[in-house]
Amino acid sequence: MMMTVNVNNEVVRIPEKSPLSFLLSHLNMSADGIAIALANNVVPKSEWETTQLEENQNILIIKATQGG
Repeated sequence: MMMTVNVNNEVVRIPEKSPLSFLLSHLNMSADGIAIALANNVVPKSEWETTQLEENQNILIIKATQGG
């Protein structure tokens, strides 16, 4: 079964019970230089493999930028 999550205000369909780490690979995103928040709470990188996503969950992926 598939479920829908909201990533940076965009709808993404992924398999049910997917961990946060699967979402990154599904989106072809590197884990380097990003932070992820679920329901406005930052999830430590050490928990990405074990944090399961839920239907209609709001996910914010923040990319670090360089410059000045």
